[in-house]
Amino acid sequence: MRMINFAKRNFKELIRDPLGLVFEIALPLFLLFIFQQFDIPAENYRLENFTPSIILFGFSFITLFTATLIAKDRTSSFLIRLGASPMKSSDFILGYIISLLPIVLIQNILFFSTAIIMGLEFSISIIPTIFVSMVISVFFISLGILIGSLVSEKGTGGLGSIIVQLVCFTSGMYFPKEVMGGVFEVICEILPFEACLNIIQGTLHNDFSNLTLTHIIVFLIYFIAVLLLSIIVFKKRMVSDNK
Repeated sequence: MRMINFAKRNFKELIRDPLGLVFEIALPLFLLFIFQQFDIPAENYRLENFTPSIILFGFSFITLFTATLIAKDRTSSFLIRLGASPMKSSDFILGYIISLLPIVLIQNILFFSTAIIMGLEFSISIIPTIFVSMVISVFFISLGILIGSLVSEKGTGGLGSIIVQLVCFTSGMYFPKEVMGGVFEVICEILPFEACLNIIQGTLHNDFSNLTLTHIIVFLIYFIAVLLLSIIVFKKRMVSDNK
């Protein structure tokens, strides 16, 4: 019950920041619209491929938004007061994750609705794609919690921007990694963002030919590692901030 109340409080805090919501939802929608106007003759920019890319792009802003919320809570007396409660660090993490999932769901619905209006063929596979993308969003939320636990509110903007750029250029959102080749291609394979995009696209298309076992392993390693680290680091920060 305490965790649910904590999640409700976090959701209220999130919707009090309209500028953040604009970046999370309006900017990805704008990119989805504007890139379709250019009629770029590349597979990456076809609606059925670019819509999953925009979903992933929106998740990078979820990371930034989450990091800022955590950093703000750390610098206020809010978490200091909660430090005396019987809640565990895992309860806090789940409280933050649960509070952000409704925003993720709204993002997905708006992105797909806009894409359908623009010409994306409606498919029942959109429903499992939304579910799968919400699971992937937990990784991005956990990453935001980790960043917000490590740095101050001023530092979240810089690290959050790095995550946004990494998503854009290593996921295959704008161009396939084979275009650059060499070291860049290796970096794309090491980082989890290409795997995230391939999972979302594969679910939407009912075609996982671009998803390899390596992609799945890399994503699971990052997912588990970041989630566990966010819990551990958050707990240590709560202890140190309460001293």
